[in-house]
Amino acid sequence: MAEQAQFEELARQLSAVGAVKRDMGRILPPDCPAGSAAVLTLLGRHGDMRMSKLAELLAVDMSVTSRHVAHVAARGWIERHPDPADKRSRILRLTPEGLEQLDELSRRTTHLLAERLADWTDEEVGQLIRLMSRLRTSFGDCRSAPLRLPAPVVEEITRTPAST
Repeated sequence: MAEQAQFEELARQLSAVGAVKRDMGRILPPDCPAGSAAVLTLLGRHGDMRMSKLAELLAVDMSVTSRHVAHVAARGWIERHPDPADKRSRILRLTPEGLEQLDELSRRTTHLLAERLADWTDEEVGQLIRLMSRLRTSFGDCRSAPLRLPAPVVEEITRTPAST
């Protein structure tokens, strides 16, 4: 098992992933912010779905999901159809324009990654993909799992200044 110092360094490196995500956000078209891009990406990956499923995949509240969906629908990138199983629900579906926008997002992202990782070998890129996939698997669905701290950490957090 890794040493404490390795886990601390890993935590620092993972916090730097935010800078990578921000850089990727800068290449998005002006009319397609990150939330809209996420909606298009998830519909492209998973196919037609209900709003509730999309909210679950986005790991955000339904009100946030509704705003993202309204944004992409207003641009003609998705359609909302009545769910045959439940007329109160809507099924979200990419339109041909939405597929074009998704292709543009993919092109921009691929170009940025190719540019930034130009000095990486194919093996290094493959290794990063495998390790990131494994990291995500190790964390499982972290959107719903409660944080479980080891007993010594809980004791340290809950210890009052008077008890030290």
